Amino acid sequence: MTDSMDLIPAPLSAEHRGSAPGHVTLDARTVLDAGPGTEGTARRLRADLGAATGLPLPDGTGERAVRLRISEEVAREHGPEGYRLTTGAPGAAVLVEGGGPAGVFWGAQTLRQLLGPDAYRRAPVTDRAWTLPHTTVEDRPRFGWRGLMLDVSRHFTPKDDVLRLLDLLAAHKLNVLHFHLTDDQGWRIEIERHPRLTEVGSWRARSKWGHRASPLWTDTPHGGFYTRDDIREIVAYAAERHITVVPEIDLPGHSQAAIAAYPELGNTDVVDTAALTVWDTWGVNPNVLAPTEEVLRFYEGVFEEVLELFPSPFVHVGGDECPKDQWKASPAAQARMRELGLADEDELQSWFVRHFDRWLTARGRRLIGWDEILEGGLAEGAAVSSWRGYAGGIAAAEAGHDVVMCPEQHVYLDHRQAPGEDEPMPIGYVRTLEDVYRFEPVPPGLSPEAAARILGTQANVWTEVMENRSRVDYQVFPRLAAFAEVAWSALPAPGERDYTGFERRMDTHYRRLDALGVDYRPPAGPLPRQRRPGVLGRPLEGTPPNV
Repeated sequence: MTDSMDLIPAPLSAEHRGSAPGHVTLDARTVLDAGPGTEGTARRLRADLGAATGLPLPDGTGERAVRLRISEEVAREHGPEGYRLTTGAPGAAVLVEGGGPAGVFWGAQTLRQLLGPDAYRRAPVTDRAWTLPHTTVEDRPRFGWRGLMLDVSRHFTPKDDVLRLLDLLAAHKLNVLHFHLTDDQGWRIEIERHPRLTEVGSWRARSKWGHRASPLWTDTPHGGFYTRDDIREIVAYAAERHITVVPEIDLPGHSQAAIAAYPELGNTDVVDTAALTVWDTWGVNPNVLAPTEEVLRFYEGVFEEVLELFPSPFVHVGGDECPKDQWKASPAAQARMRELGLADEDELQSWFVRHFDRWLTARGRRLIGWDEILEGGLAEGAAVSSWRGYAGGIAAAEAGHDVVMCPEQHVYLDHRQAPGEDEPMPIGYVRTLEDVYRFEPVPPGLSPEAAARILGTQANVWTEVMENRSRVDYQVFPRLAAFAEVAWSALPAPGERDYTGFERRMDTHYRRLDALGVDYRPPAGPLPRQRRPGVLGRPLEGTPPNV
């Protein structure tokens, strides 16, 4: 019979084999038999399962082996990220066959889930037997881009917490970390040729506590940045887990931290940019980059170092929420528009984006930006992160551009999880676990050609009201488990998802999260220590429009 076996995300198929409830035991005699291309997964199994079980899991072959193989048959049937996991197979205790190295790795994540929640601990807690039912699981992802965007600019995430988050993404079969590294409130990546970006731009004197309407402040200076070696470590750690790290360097808006470090980047004829500091509150900032050749050369230098550190085929340039007031008031900007033959300030923003689209393309990379890059004309070859509902993604896909769906109304995990007053610093729409679970990344009515342009989907985590790891945990989990199933699992039928079955499987998954030490929101609501009484959020009335 078919049975989900409490797996999250739900696999394509999972079947107990035979009429008798046979099982396989992993014990001190269990070995790892890693075929070519699977050595990385073997290292992870030995480290993760070895820690939780206390088993040595040495290299070896035979009937006691966990055998890891890349299979051309699985590749044909399920693609490079697909896998087949068989327990009690002839000649091996466990056989994990993947369409490629990533498929083997995702199969190993399923193996870990089948061993039970204690398989996620860092040391053995019982002398239990580690058993697996005789099972065959066949699986493949629905989308190739299954991501989480982490904003480390508003509140800095220490490197070890980023590494921990990568482990959590891998456990949920997510494969993209969109790393939002720069904004008005802080510049978080070391750039050797422009040292003031981190010397000045990575620190602010204080921070707004809660929504920007709150009268409260935190007067402790806030900041931090990742060194080049930190970035190399994060990228390598992600790669071993088959996760791509996509860097975001914001331009031409969301740039006050950079302008505070290098005032000449701003519109100096209308603003005293030398008086600007790293911004200490939230919202849309009016200080944007000046449209000069010097600014282009500066950011080309930034991107040269970014490309050296990040092998991702995509580089995100932001491109969102860029107020045009300074350009309208600036004689220099207006003269530049006339020189370039641009009709208005929207086209000037598009000129910025098109420049870096060509620049990245010439270096074998692809530009991706928020859906505002559609304004003034979409850069040729650019992909779109559709955040203001579905509309931008639909327009981009129908025009032949690739799209990542991440609409604010559905997958912004900084938004509150319930309407009650106990939710800490509540902002945005109410997005419950069930709401996220029922999100559909492919809008109905798209032509088949446009639907094929949906690369996938990602959830976004903006950290204005998330000052530490526990707050990020609370906002992200358990909703990330629901999102992971949206991104990975095929729909049983158009528009159909079994939330009741998912909720039942979550009973086991909460125990996995407990073993991993995740400070998630309990189903019954926040614990007393998770609340933030008296700190204003930004509740929005009603249900978000489905746009």
